[in-house]
Amino acid sequence: MTQRYKDILKRYWGYEDFRGIQQDIIESIGSGHDTLGLMPTGGGKSITFQVPAMAKWGVCIVITPLIALMKDQVNSLRRRGIKATAINSGMTHGEIVTALENCILGDYKFLYVSPERIGSELFQAKLRHMKVSFITVDEAHCISQWGYDFRPSYMKIADIREIVPNAPILALTASATPEVVEDIQRQLKFGKSSSVFRMSFARENLTYIVRKTDNKLKEMVHILRSVQGSAIVYTRNRQQTQELAEYLIKEGLTATNYHAGLPQVKKDERQMAWQRDKYQIMVATNAFGMGIDKPNVRLVVHFEIPDSPEAYFQEAGRAGRDSLQAYAVLLYDSKDCKQLLKRVGETYPEPDYIRRVYEDMCCFLQMAIGDGTNVVREFNLQEFCYKFHHFPVQAHSALQLLDKTGIIQYTEDEEVTSRIMFTLDRDGLYQLHQRPEKQELIIHALLRKYSGLFVEFVYIDEYAIAQETGVEYNDVYLCLKQMAHDGIVSYIPRKRTNYITFLSRRIDKDEIVLPAYVYADRRKQYENRILSMIQYVTDRDLCHSRFLLSYFGEKNTKNCGRCDICLDKKDPTEDEHEAIRAHFLRQLQLGPLGPRDVDYTGFDRDMFISVVQEMCRREEILLDENQNFILP
Repeated sequence: MTQRYKDILKRYWGYEDFRGIQQDIIESIGSGHDTLGLMPTGGGKSITFQVPAMAKWGVCIVITPLIALMKDQVNSLRRRGIKATAINSGMTHGEIVTALENCILGDYKFLYVSPERIGSELFQAKLRHMKVSFITVDEAHCISQWGYDFRPSYMKIADIREIVPNAPILALTASATPEVVEDIQRQLKFGKSSSVFRMSFARENLTYIVRKTDNKLKEMVHILRSVQGSAIVYTRNRQQTQELAEYLIKEGLTATNYHAGLPQVKKDERQMAWQRDKYQIMVATNAFGMGIDKPNVRLVVHFEIPDSPEAYFQEAGRAGRDSLQAYAVLLYDSKDCKQLLKRVGETYPEPDYIRRVYEDMCCFLQMAIGDGTNVVREFNLQEFCYKFHHFPVQAHSALQLLDKTGIIQYTEDEEVTSRIMFTLDRDGLYQLHQRPEKQELIIHALLRKYSGLFVEFVYIDEYAIAQETGVEYNDVYLCLKQMAHDGIVSYIPRKRTNYITFLSRRIDKDEIVLPAYVYADRRKQYENRILSMIQYVTDRDLCHSRFLLSYFGEKNTKNCGRCDICLDKKDPTEDEHEAIRAHFLRQLQLGPLGPRDVDYTGFDRDMFISVVQEMCRREEILLDENQNFILP
């Protein structure tokens, strides 16, 4: 069977052989065993379920919380001639039914679905009629209450094992402590023959740097100019993504920004432009990066300290996925550690405050005690905070905790698709004369793509209309607005909004119980993670790489020899520095030199790397577009 897997890998992906623990995972899940794979970012997780799924009959259910990942992988599979589909919140009921029916009747190999969707009656009803090869759970740490990104919706995954009892589970994660590893297997009800495969989280090509500075803006620009190639700058605040991008542009760099609140079309446009190197730098919140397949990111800069080693490790790990030299730089100033500790109270406000937010929310939504089961309401957080005098960050955290108790479901930034209906009948529409050319193109596209436009509101996709007509997206929007003004259509543009779903009747605030696994335990875990990050940035004795590897349970780790901690400990003497410098310049006089081709003979390797890095900083040497060292 091993050769069969390699043939599939070669045919569809063009690779001759597997790497790391890919083959071990593939053979385990291919043999029907529950399997857990721990692989660092860039380790090739997708291959571990896509290859065995192609070798088995039936559809592979891929559970992931990442809409961007769904779209990217479905499109990638389709380009390879593999039938794949996804269901997500941006689809109409009819589109979801069609996708599920195709997986029952057709020869689809992959169905991507969010963890929230698997609990729906529709999904479970259709699942009973599918031939499922196996179930893949991506970001599996989300199922563990000890995981840094615990999501209650993941708890429903084990329930579908009763519907498809013969389908084994493949769980994958890029960040899990030993406690989380055990909890994942328990929560997913792994069988006795299950296997766990671990790949070292060490990244030999990735250099971790922590830099304390009183001017983070100036330091950020200096670093971005020093490292050629694509870069990501992470910041916590949505508004700051735009401010930092504008600042970088003023400094002569090419940059754009990305956060969860942007319209989907803007997200897609900016992501694609960055991936195609139109922009060097993407300034983003942590909403960016998951499932983004750009292997040649040379630099990831954190403008603030992340709130957990898990989050930092994943985000930093998006640099250097092509195995060439890359850097992860964390900037901080004297105030950042205190600000980080304040997040504990902001993320886990006092229980009485959480109960007050629940009561105020019910009043805001006009929900009486005893009413509300399964009622869904739009929820404007800004208006709510203004009316009831809440700080948005704490109120937002309180709603998330209420969501985790199962009292409500708090859905953030849900994108509501545009809707349109013709107010003229067909005869009236055909009698229109001398309409602008763009409007004519859009009207014909609407009539071709959608039915029922004359009798009811129909969901539409302006981006798809723009692609079909060749009209710019903004012009499509403006034309539809003008047609609505002229009485040709009724048009409800897409918008982003929050929703509150009452999962049970409204209760008195004093009846609210916050289980330890939702509040007390997780608050303590969160505080410990923050303290670990503070130790990471302030400890000047322990190698950064070694610190992170030890955190994730790896034993007998060694100093990396490349991070700022290691380099501080082995500064070369002036004579050693000059000897290394002269030796390296002689090599470069013969032509460009790749990092793996450098001759270290007669010198300490780590000391040699230290001198070369300093030469790069001083621009005595440069890196070309292929990441080869060259003379200026």
